[in-house]
Amino acid sequence: MGLMNIKYNNEDLLFAALGGAGEIGMNCYVYYHKGKWLVVDLGIGFADESLPGVEIIVPNINFLIKNKHDIAGLVLTHAHEDHIGAVQYLWPELECPVYTTKFTSAVLKAKLADVGLENEVDITEVPENSKFSVGPFDIEFFNITHSIPEMHGLMLRTDKGNIFHTGDWKLDIDPIIGNATNEEALKKFGDEGILALVCDSTNIFNQGSSISEGELQKSLQDIICGFKNNLVIVTTFASNIARIHSIAKAAESANRRVVLIGRSLWRVYEAAKQSGYLEDLHPFLTDREAKHLKREEMLVICTGCQGEPLAATNKIANHIHPSIKAQKGDAIIFASKIIPGNEKKIFKLFNQFCKLRMEVLTEKDHFVHVSGHPARDDVARMYELLRPQIAIPMHGEAVHLHEHTKFALEHGAKQAVEVENGDVISIEENGANKIGTVTSGSLAIDGNYILLPDSKLIKARRKMRDEGLVIITLLINSKRKPFSLPLVVAPGVLDEKDDSEVIDAIKEEIFNHVSKGKFRHRIEIEKYIVSTAKRIVKAEAGKYPEIIVQIEQI
Repeated sequence: MGLMNIKYNNEDLLFAALGGAGEIGMNCYVYYHKGKWLVVDLGIGFADESLPGVEIIVPNINFLIKNKHDIAGLVLTHAHEDHIGAVQYLWPELECPVYTTKFTSAVLKAKLADVGLENEVDITEVPENSKFSVGPFDIEFFNITHSIPEMHGLMLRTDKGNIFHTGDWKLDIDPIIGNATNEEALKKFGDEGILALVCDSTNIFNQGSSISEGELQKSLQDIICGFKNNLVIVTTFASNIARIHSIAKAAESANRRVVLIGRSLWRVYEAAKQSGYLEDLHPFLTDREAKHLKREEMLVICTGCQGEPLAATNKIANHIHPSIKAQKGDAIIFASKIIPGNEKKIFKLFNQFCKLRMEVLTEKDHFVHVSGHPARDDVARMYELLRPQIAIPMHGEAVHLHEHTKFALEHGAKQAVEVENGDVISIEENGANKIGTVTSGSLAIDGNYILLPDSKLIKARRKMRDEGLVIITLLINSKRKPFSLPLVVAPGVLDEKDDSEVIDAIKEEIFNHVSKGKFRHRIEIEKYIVSTAKRIVKAEAGKYPEIIVQIEQI
């Protein structure tokens, strides 16, 4: 597939989003100059109900695969899953060098070890706030506050102009982890000249400024100290190190030991320790190590804040976790955002915990979460400091990008470009223009397979979910005549007892017609059985189920 309908010259400066435009998550951005492509981030997203049996989606990078020999490198801005989570699945298709900081590298290496790639990927660890080159791109890492250590925006310098790629960010005056953003340094970038700003749009509708992580820590401390004689459970994103630090500090103030549950949490915790973070906290305990503690002496931090069915939070809610048993009066704190598309799964968890007579605290009714992204005043300040000629809003759904486009024009940008995944934008001194499109979209991670959303397997799974399944097995002899009535099983479509007459009708019609010996090939018998079963089931049940036919010759 690859390059579709764009025409460009070697010296052009191009930008495209393969993920992250029109959605929150699955970030993947590419820049082109002097014959080379620079990839920025390679993240995952959450699958919706259109992909039954699938939890994770990744960007469709067929375009990059077709041009892999022209990829100069992959730069990772920070260690959140929606920015690095797809590397372990897609890097083997790219085989390009990777550039990132020490902490992000530690998290990534642990993930790569799960799939046997820890010694395959060429990772260059770049010091914070340093300059380096990747192909024709001169890059400067700029440390900017977020909810995780070592988040870096990118100052991309080219002979066609400078681009500032923000990644995820906020202007946090009390960030808990790391230093506050150096606004004076941002102003110097603006003085140098910013041709285009590629900027986070997540909270563009939020008035004011984003609240500091430091303020949240005080709130969590008050809340947790209020539960004297019960177990307190907090669920959050595994990669939110700033939040984990805030929760742990609040736990210490309440004389509770932190019990960490979830493989991804332990992976990020160990990476943080290796990189010099969280050293001011008491060591975290496993659930086994905490068996001697009383309930009121523990605070459990676990994964599963988005309702993931296999995560610890879901297991606790369903009373199937081997170590943690929730009781009446215990508290569960969702210290996380409700990501659009996950509402049903998350609200189901809320209800399950309420049925256990637990106290459920969420961002809707308590101060238990702050965003790691900029609100309107923060975005306005970024435009004031950088003064870009062109704005390219990213990291948001279509409504966010549309609002950010208008906002940018109101705050000094001469041009703002509203893009979709796959759009290729030419960036020049006299403006930015869409010059075509490349392949984009998503791929489904289904166990050990990577599938297109419209693959036969996914389509069949959707049909079985929505319409049911009919399996028909027929034994025939060498003359292609049946030995006996076929076996018909129709789970989710026909009940074996209540619909026995319909099932018998299918069996008899197939047996009688095939017994006439009019079919020359087995494929003709199969087509007949499918059409017969579809016709009878549609007439009786009003469904068009998936039909599976098994014909065995004896």
